Amino acid sequence: MSLKSINPTQTKAWSKLEEHFNTTKDVQIKDWFINDAQRAERFTIKWEDFYVDYSKNRITQKTIDLFLELAEEVDLKDAISKYFSGDKINKTENRAVLHTALRAKETDEVFVDGENIIPEIYKVKDKIKIFTNEVVNGTKKGFTAKPFTDIVNIGIGGSDLGPAMVVDALQFYKNHLTTHFVSNIDGDHVNEILKKLNPETTLFVIVSKTFTTQETLSNANIIKEWFLKSSSKQDIAKHFVAVSTNIEKVKAFGIEQENIFPMWNWVGGRFSLWSAVGLSISLSIGYNNFESLLEGANKMDTHFKSETFENNIPVILAFISIWYNNFFKAESEAIIPYSQYLNQFATYLQQAIMESNGKSVDRNGEVVDYQTGTIIWGEPGTNSQHAFFQLIHQGTKLIPADFIGFAKALHGNKDHQDKLMSNFFAQTEALLNGKTKEEVVFEMKDLNIDEENNNQIPFKVFEGNKPTNTIFIKKLTPKSLGKLIAMYEHKIFVQGVIWNIFSYDQFGVELGKQLAGEILKELNTSSIENHDSSTTTLIDHYKKSI
Repeated sequence: MSLKSINPTQTKAWSKLEEHFNTTKDVQIKDWFINDAQRAERFTIKWEDFYVDYSKNRITQKTIDLFLELAEEVDLKDAISKYFSGDKINKTENRAVLHTALRAKETDEVFVDGENIIPEIYKVKDKIKIFTNEVVNGTKKGFTAKPFTDIVNIGIGGSDLGPAMVVDALQFYKNHLTTHFVSNIDGDHVNEILKKLNPETTLFVIVSKTFTTQETLSNANIIKEWFLKSSSKQDIAKHFVAVSTNIEKVKAFGIEQENIFPMWNWVGGRFSLWSAVGLSISLSIGYNNFESLLEGANKMDTHFKSETFENNIPVILAFISIWYNNFFKAESEAIIPYSQYLNQFATYLQQAIMESNGKSVDRNGEVVDYQTGTIIWGEPGTNSQHAFFQLIHQGTKLIPADFIGFAKALHGNKDHQDKLMSNFFAQTEALLNGKTKEEVVFEMKDLNIDEENNNQIPFKVFEGNKPTNTIFIKKLTPKSLGKLIAMYEHKIFVQGVIWNIFSYDQFGVELGKQLAGEILKELNTSSIENHDSSTTTLIDHYKKSI
């Protein structure tokens, strides 16, 4: 069964939310704190090692109550049930959406077309475990009988962004293997990676569901040519493995069937790091840590599907995001992790969120007349404070932000951690309170600044009232990272349900790729087919320049 199709703007709750917005939109959050000593406690969810404080938002209890009414009207409970049970909620592609099954317990049962898929998932997990242990322990060797030292993941989109982000985020837990990622079809990218490698000790993991993706196959073929300069075709089998469904094409490449890890069409690429697509993760941090990552995600799955909506982290975060996107007309959200380990986290979420909910047609095939997906961007603090925080503090745009922090430093440097966390807490407080003209004047007097500098006063005023969520986690571990990623996955789902869109297709990715294929042919011929005058001129200029 597919998801119900209900236009959110036609619901009673949406009308109530519009009325509520008009009466609260100009209220200062700090005034709510003054009038309610329990506000921080009431708008905080404590769950396992997560502490999620959403009190610094332009919301009241009525806001949440009205969103709970909206969730009931669009039947969010029914949607969640279908999400986990294997119903084909990706209707446009007639597929189930079951990345959650990849981290389910072995005793669970999830059915697709009448077949329990859990045994097959665990069969692949066992294969990943055995392969990982053999490579890490050095029992699996290269063509000159040397153990592997480097892993290269060759993929793009979900076959790259998820694994690359996790490997970077969990580098504290990495083993002796060095992991590299090749994604861009830019030949300079792959060649820079190859400069760092020894063909005798490098294992290549090609990730492509169809084994036809242009970028991935182009890079794989360049790497194979490089590898064969110092080896034979028979050696390919020892150094190349694949994650794919196209067995014949993989074997034609030279990879042995025993080194092919399967994929399933009920897992979207941007949610596939939990599958064999995460083989490079397992190789980098060891299978036990990879399993802990999945276990953490499963814990968030259980929280999401069983917790009441008013205490449900992904549900509440989705409500807040829709509140700003559809009522305050905020177009973007910033993701600010206070950990350099999460340097690629916002980049990963850009695909997960924007490819999922960047839709303008509802589940009835009708063009929507309301905003859907949000623009996602961000960078770790405190670097970001010295980059774009000026715009968030004093710019003209409303930019809600998620602040993600960890109580414990992995390397135990308390002095650095205290400085980091002081900024983490200070920024959300500053965004909340701002600084009034009177406060600026008092501060200048206190510092004995001459009245001649009074012309600086307007430039030192901060409006405040800038909304933030604080996601505070005890420690960055494989398990807590799994929870964090799954939290955002479920937030995406809730938003898609309420916006009445299909979150799990991505036809918008295809058009440019199709045109690129046609233009590629023209770059190698004397003719240029029908294009707009700009594109025609650009192609002609390129051909003359090379």
